Amino acid sequence: MKKILLLLILAAGSLFFIRCGSDLKENGTPEYISKIKDWHSKRINNLKRENGWLNLAGLYWLKEGENKFGSDKGNDVIFPAGKAPAFIGSFILKDSIVTVKILDGVDVKNEGTKVTTLQLKNDTQKETILEMGSLRWFIIKRGDKYGVRLRDLESKLLKTFTGIETFPINSDWRFEASIETYITPKKVEIPNIIGTVDTAIVAGALTFEKDGIVYKLDPLDAGRQYFIVFADETSGKETYGAGRFLYVDKADSAGKIIIDFNKAYNPPCAFTKYATCPLPPRQNHLKLKITAGERDFHGADH
Repeated sequence: MKKILLLLILAAGSLFFIRCGSDLKENGTPEYISKIKDWHSKRINNLKRENGWLNLAGLYWLKEGENKFGSDKGNDVIFPAGKAPAFIGSFILKDSIVTVKILDGVDVKNEGTKVTTLQLKNDTQKETILEMGSLRWFIIKRGDKYGVRLRDLESKLLKTFTGIETFPINSDWRFEASIETYITPKKVEIPNIIGTVDTAIVAGALTFEKDGIVYKLDPLDAGRQYFIVFADETSGKETYGAGRFLYVDKADSAGKIIIDFNKAYNPPCAFTKYATCPLPPRQNHLKLKITAGERDFHGADH
């Protein structure tokens, strides 16, 4: 009898969840809904591009000195088997400078020119991209760490990707916001998924109001926009567990700032284990269930 009662309770809970999910419907003018759909379509296309996030195939942190690379397991940096020769060459990391040396007879190119020895710029500059077959790789810098980011233009995820599920577009999740300037700019710690912590200076909080409650977010300055890394009460349930990203235009000529959560999107780490995403700082964990923007992505091979 107790088992039957438990099954009935679980079934009722499932029906409640389905009913709650079905209550979410599109809301907004046709023009607004079309605008958000166009934005998301461009977002999907950008993910598929050569410099998008769907083709990442490896991330290898370099040690000081020589780092041999190729597909053979005896290398320090092991490229995918079947995609690269057993031995390609070496990355030399010395005094924050990375140089690549390619073995004789191995065809690696940079901008169409065959490479033998080349000093590599990293992604904090204009990165030097090396090519071989469907593979592309370059150096990334994270704090005092240097790594090799590898792309495969024929990656499995790129071939199987069909899009990202979103919540129904709802203009109720579009808010007029304001900046609450800090008397003294605040130093904010931004942890990332690889375990290091970056710091940023935040001049003020973005504030918005929903259902009579004021919420605050610490944004990062991104030129003409603010960049926000946030989590909410859907995180780890309906949306990616490590939070989502959102760009917000700075004040227009009339001084207006709009936060539109319909443009909240998954960080690269939702698609690949080879990304190095920032995590939401503690103050950007909202006690609010934001049913707008992208849902969690379940097609990644983590």
